[in-house]
Amino acid sequence: MDFVIREDWLASVDEEVVDPERRIVDPHHHFFVETELFPHYRLEDLWADTATHNVVQTVFAQCGECYRKDGPEALRPVGETEWVAGIAAQASAHPASAQIAGIVGDADLRLGAGVREVLEAHAEASSLFRGIRHVACWDDSGVVQNAEGAVDARTYQEPKFREGLAVLADMGLSYDAYHYHHQTPYLVELARAYPQATIVLDHLGTPLGVGPYEGKRDEVFGIWEKGIRELASCPNVFVKLGGLAMPWNGFGFDSAARPPSSDELVAVQGRYYQHVIEQFGAERCMFESNFPVDKLSLSYKVLWNAFKKMTASASEDEKDALFRGTASRVYRL
Repeated sequence: MDFVIREDWLASVDEEVVDPERRIVDPHHHFFVETELFPHYRLEDLWADTATHNVVQTVFAQCGECYRKDGPEALRPVGETEWVAGIAAQASAHPASAQIAGIVGDADLRLGAGVREVLEAHAEASSLFRGIRHVACWDDSGVVQNAEGAVDARTYQEPKFREGLAVLADMGLSYDAYHYHHQTPYLVELARAYPQATIVLDHLGTPLGVGPYEGKRDEVFGIWEKGIRELASCPNVFVKLGGLAMPWNGFGFDSAARPPSSDELVAVQGRYYQHVIEQFGAERCMFESNFPVDKLSLSYKVLWNAFKKMTASASEDEKDALFRGTASRVYRL
């Protein structure tokens, strides 16, 4: 399906900013310019959103944009890092706005030992390069998008993938893991097998709510909850808190007559966030916007207001970790 950002619709729900002085590092957003699937989202669009809160730094996460058009196939994703490095340089001329402080690129870990050349090319392309995301999403239903090149849900178990992860860890780079909720046990096995690897779970493990999962919210929550609890036993794993407003999570915000308020978001999704924070602790969790994908459902102002309301009773140290500190430490900002 084609995605449309409806600015007028988003603006129909407006709120006062909660805790406006709190410094924020947004560790997960994208830029889009070339795709025919997703609307453009440029630096000026990001700044229009981040200006609603005190966002001081961000981390770009791979999204398949501006890959090299020619040359070795394995090295084509380096084009995305080169492109974002240029945007970061442009941003640096405006220090009062949010700065692009880190880049999570793309490399196929199934290259095994051969992925080192790709990672070195990313690092040469930009000093902001911090790691990669090799998407592992897979669901048999056919109603959600599966990762390119994946043949089943067990990407994390493939020997070549694991060989590539070992190279990534050896180079001191992080791995962003994006998969669906029922795949978390495979990530648990991976994290235990490679304790030297820094692994960041994206989007709280993406509990699905469409297709065969529609109308089974509590059943899915039980499976998801157990996976999160097991994953928390791996000290090398961190979690990005966000991404639950994506349409395939099935909350229906994107198709509602009006977008949700922050209070409504807390009421519907708060238990997911609270469970992850309880299991991992603030020092291993970081709030993320996942914009502009989550912008299909709600505004940046409302999203971060919800995060702040979810953590109203947390200590100052915990809040600083969740909104800034953990991301800064994990991505070496």
